[in-house]
Amino acid sequence: MAKQRLSEDAEAKMVGLLKAGDPKGEVATSWHAKEAVRELYAHADEATAAQWIDQLIIDMAYRDQPIEVRSLGRTLKNWRNEIIAWHRSHASNGPTEAVNNLVKRVKRAAFGFRSFRSFRVRALLYAGKRNWSLLETVMPR
Repeated sequence: MAKQRLSEDAEAKMVGLLKAGDPKGEVATSWHAKEAVRELYAHADEATAAQWIDQLIIDMAYRDQPIEVRSLGRTLKNWRNEIIAWHRSHASNGPTEAVNNLVKRVKRAAFGFRSFRSFRVRALLYAGKRNWSLLETVMPR
């Protein structure tokens, strides 16, 4: 959970659990790295975001960082241009991912259907906005 969404009690509990179950501090370091990446999106201008991500890439590459943090640093390096572009346009692929998720859910739910009509009915039901006029032969009970 994001730091700003943690209550004081929740943060104290998290710190206590990390002290008890994270002797090398790897999970805590990874959590702080995630928070640093989240802060990247708080920067309003592209130049500041570029400086921030470049410094994150450098800091996360150190050999003393946990392997997960180094992997995150490599991911940031590979996607640097796309992340910086977001600061220019604020465009997101969220709607596309939502449609992909819907298609996958429909495919899973329709597994084994032999008739296209049954698959179509299931797809329309999963789509959320039921338009019963499209399903002339199927009426809700």
